[in-house]
Amino acid sequence: MLNEKFVIVGAVIAAIGGLSYLIDTIKGKAKPNRVTFSLWALVPLIAFAAEVKQGVGIQSLMTLMVALSPLSIFIASFVNKKSEWKLNSFDLICGALSLIGLLLWYITKVGNIAIAFSIIADGLASLPTIVKSYKYPETENVWLYLGYSISAALTLLTINTWGFAHYGFPFYILILCGTIFSLVQFKIGKKLSKD
Repeated sequence: MLNEKFVIVGAVIAAIGGLSYLIDTIKGKAKPNRVTFSLWALVPLIAFAAEVKQGVGIQSLMTLMVALSPLSIFIASFVNKKSEWKLNSFDLICGALSLIGLLLWYITKVGNIAIAFSIIADGLASLPTIVKSYKYPETENVWLYLGYSISAALTLLTINTWGFAHYGFPFYILILCGTIFSLVQFKIGKKLSKD
């Protein structure tokens, strides 16, 4: 196990990745899906609160960072009209299903269930960006996803108590962001569509 202070290193790496995406959004190079990024700001805040309630400790810092960057990126998407991604019915349906997941969390109010529903809600909110990353990788910034993947991996390597409250959200973020990073970095969708 790594010293738990490595969570702070991971948070800094995630913040640098988020700053890169934020700058590209303001410049109009990155085009964040507003449904995804608004829910990526809200859902991890709920997971963070649940983790704190469950006594997770410093590892919950990673979850907080996963909320703050998307919030700033969502706000920045209104600054430059070139950074706007056109929403379609698929985006809105995923957003609505994500909100239902949040409602189910609210009804249960149990820590681990809140984290599980947060993961489900975040995953549903992520679908539009996963599809966009597959079809239009040039509209994304790879550094956000790489930073979050590193942060999640470092967080997982600091865990001493292997309960769902401790590893659930970081493990999910590692898988999600590793997937999006791969789609964007290696332009998998573009390569597969050429075959």
